Amino acid sequence: MNLSRRGFIGALGVGLAGLTAPAAFASVRTSPPPRLLAAAQAALDRHGAMIRHRDVVGLVDFAAPSGTPRFQIVDLENGRTLANLLVAHGRGSDPGNTGFLQRFSNHPGSHASSPGSYLVSDTYMGKYGRSRRLIGLDPDNDRALARAIVIHRADYVSHGMAETSGRIGRSLGCFTVANADITTALAMLGPGRLLFAAR
Repeated sequence: MNLSRRGFIGALGVGLAGLTAPAAFASVRTSPPPRLLAAAQAALDRHGAMIRHRDVVGLVDFAAPSGTPRFQIVDLENGRTLANLLVAHGRGSDPGNTGFLQRFSNHPGSHASSPGSYLVSDTYMGKYGRSRRLIGLDPDNDRALARAIVIHRADYVSHGMAETSGRIGRSLGCFTVANADITTALAMLGPGRLLFAAR
């Protein structure tokens, strides 16, 4: 990609000008934070040999509360956000169920979320239906496959819950989305792409 980071961020802002957020989240930004976007771009550069498809990436901003759509799927080539989704963090990352991620962990049994670069892998049918495996590419998440950290749907993530309580449920460390959003997430963020999470 020949576009500079500053040029890309500007293009992303222009591309988003015509987008509107759902009414419930009208005050939520629809473009990813520049720091997260820059970190994801650096991750693409660092793991270039592993990431076959570099046009679309998934970005999870764990600095945001769980009741806001903090999982964004971004088209890097056209500089626009394709989807804004709710996503759970692990209960081990938020023991008090505050809606805010408190800590990360990569340890088996921690039930916590892990930060960093993930290679989106194959689709399978699991407990929650169609799900997608993730391979951790960094020291902070390299146990993701062994921990069965995946993208899946669940009832404890819903827009109604986010609106009424300001937060959603917690996962066991997986990137869990609403039932209504799983088709979008899996269609847009296919195998061979990057999912990047940070706080």
